[in-house]
Amino acid sequence: MEDRIKALAIEVESYTASDMQGVENYRLKYISKKGVISELFETLKTLSPDEKKKSGKILNELKQAAEQKLKALTEMLENNSSATVDIDLTLPPIPNKIGNQHPLTLTRNRIIEIFERLGFNVADGPEIEDDWHNFSALNFPENHPAREMQDTFFVEKNPDMLLRTHTSNVQIRLMTKQKPPLRAIMPGRVYRNEAISARAHCFFHQVEGLYVDRNVGFADLKQTLYHFAKEMYGKDIKIRFRPSFFPFTEPSAEIDISCLICKGDGCNICKQTGWVEIAGSGMVHPNVLKNCGIDPEEFTGFAFGMGIERVTMLRYQVNDLRLYSENDIRFLKQFHSVI
Repeated sequence: MEDRIKALAIEVESYTASDMQGVENYRLKYISKKGVISELFETLKTLSPDEKKKSGKILNELKQAAEQKLKALTEMLENNSSATVDIDLTLPPIPNKIGNQHPLTLTRNRIIEIFERLGFNVADGPEIEDDWHNFSALNFPENHPAREMQDTFFVEKNPDMLLRTHTSNVQIRLMTKQKPPLRAIMPGRVYRNEAISARAHCFFHQVEGLYVDRNVGFADLKQTLYHFAKEMYGKDIKIRFRPSFFPFTEPSAEIDISCLICKGDGCNICKQTGWVEIAGSGMVHPNVLKNCGIDPEEFTGFAFGMGIERVTMLRYQVNDLRLYSENDIRFLKQFHSVI
């Protein structure tokens, strides 16, 4: 019995395994309930008390040594498998997918780039505004419809605080704090209580522009917007000015370009006309200049405003501006290669 145990101890000590299957084979052969060590314990029951005492001691030592050997083999193989990674270095690399810039951000940056080359600075202001900067200073009469709840999101009453309906509030703050000459654009988010559709939303983004100096005329406004449209949409774009009315400009005009989605044939974006309005504009009203402490007899200026969503729709031929705020990855990932 003792000789069998000693021979088995040598066998256990010299056992090696190259993988986890070898470790499992070791466990089944030596340590499992049907293994050779368990069989020896069954044989031990048949020995005399003296032999049982003598052989039982070395058999327990063998069992402990076999269990430690199993633990050592397992740890060795686990450490080796974590240190080596099976990689085929001839395979092409996995592309590192990064987030895309939003199409509105791309268009906003392009608008800023165009106007900065014309000498315009970028100005910013608060989205929660008071009545003076959003309406009164811009020559809005007290009974103007834009002051009513169907157009404006009011936050507080007496005094009126509201979510700005345009970025013209930044123009007022700029003309109040700085003296002419002024030349700046004001990009930002604005809010209006409107029904959401393919052409309108309750929040959207605007870029407004302001140029105030001596001898600024309507021709300067036209040439500025002509340049912008051709830089944004290409030299072949068609542009037209239509007379309009805004409380803060006189004279006023709206700017249309030929619809790039239907190519002038008519669609839901251009309301079947072949033309799409992209901006409102005009010469700054003398009352607005007076409200900001600027002498209208000495200085004149022009202002314009356009919706970034509308400009983006035409730039990328998107037929529903609701797509911009739905965060659909299938839509957004299309703009990863746009510069």
